[in-house]
Amino acid sequence: MSVGRINRYSIVSSEEEGLRLTTMHGMNGFGNGKIHTRRKCRNRFVKKNGQCNVQFANMDDKSQRYMADIFTTCVDIRWRWMLLVFTLVFVVSWLAFGLAFWVIALLHGDLDNPAGDDNFTPCVLQVNGFVAAFLFSIETQSTIGYGYRCVTEECPVAVFMVVFQSIVGCIIDCFMIGAIMAKMARPKKRAQTLLFSHNAVIAMRDGKLCLMWRVGNLRKSHIVEAHVRAQLIKPRITDEGEYIPLDQIDINVGFDKGLDRIFLVSPITILHEIDEESPLFGISKQDLETADFEIVVILEGMVEATAMTTQARSSYLASEVLWGHRFEPVLFEEKNLYKVDYSHFHKTYEVPSTPRCSAKDMVENKFLVPSSNSFCYENELAFLNRDDEEEEVGGGSRALANLSPDRNSRHEFERLQAIRTLDQRSYRRESEI
Repeated sequence: MSVGRINRYSIVSSEEEGLRLTTMHGMNGFGNGKIHTRRKCRNRFVKKNGQCNVQFANMDDKSQRYMADIFTTCVDIRWRWMLLVFTLVFVVSWLAFGLAFWVIALLHGDLDNPAGDDNFTPCVLQVNGFVAAFLFSIETQSTIGYGYRCVTEECPVAVFMVVFQSIVGCIIDCFMIGAIMAKMARPKKRAQTLLFSHNAVIAMRDGKLCLMWRVGNLRKSHIVEAHVRAQLIKPRITDEGEYIPLDQIDINVGFDKGLDRIFLVSPITILHEIDEESPLFGISKQDLETADFEIVVILEGMVEATAMTTQARSSYLASEVLWGHRFEPVLFEEKNLYKVDYSHFHKTYEVPSTPRCSAKDMVENKFLVPSSNSFCYENELAFLNRDDEEEEVGGGSRALANLSPDRNSRHEFERLQAIRTLDQRSYRRESEI
């Protein structure tokens, strides 16, 4: 065996890959002081549309295991195969019982007396061939009953077959209708109206470095008991030298405080505080550029219309996590309602004051976050959305100069001044919109 040959069961595919794996050490797989190598373009474990990028191979007795749970198999298969199974089940059952009635007529001699002798009583009237027996089978199982063909008392076997086919037909109807209804009522398509932002961001929130992403619901119907989860997936080498290609680490999104349960009426930004227990505690902006991980985000809840549990999934690669960015506001208050503008759902803007070091360095070096101006981008966007209200208030301010200094004018001045103060203060932060 040559040195350059790749072993199909090896945990490293080449010498370059092995060198990259040897540099994976430090706190939680990250940390300062390690050698930064070129980031490998890794495959997604979970695609952006929520599908898992996993293919099963070399499964023993796969067909037998799938047939043992035939109902789940019928619900999981594609609609084209489901309609094919639906058609084949009924056609095969009609053919089988039609063949049985044809054999009964053949053995009884009904086919030898097609003219209908008055002294001869057939098992099934007007069944003179296989096509007639097939039509009689369809009429019996589907309870059509045209009245042209019918079974007589001459053959107890034919009577038994009619009863047996009726029972089998009811079982087939129940199974196929139940499978189709279960397939149609699945909440899988409900996840198509649950949105995740295209990117995740890392920025300061309340003086702490946080990982954030946004979720939204496009329907007016609610997701009952909605809650979110997240996991960081990355390769890892254990202390014993074992290579784990997809090591799953939980990301805390406020489970202890109940913050993982959300009221998803308008888009919400999910927050993960990067602290000592976070797998991102030792990562800086420079580390993020060469990191090899994937963050899988999950939104679960019950569909309000059917009370069935649905799950929406997405993922963010390290290249899709924007350091020093925030999401643009999407919720604006109008005269008598709140308006959600989904054109800003995926948009972000850069915050230059975000520290470039890791949360670990901020804690150890006691990094002081520079104070930011209270009138930030969110306030500016909120004010732009309130042009009409600002014009009305501006007109009231211009009217102040024309007021006479009597008692009524003084009260009017105080009232308009209070309106302007409250109006500006109510839009200082996105959370207060």
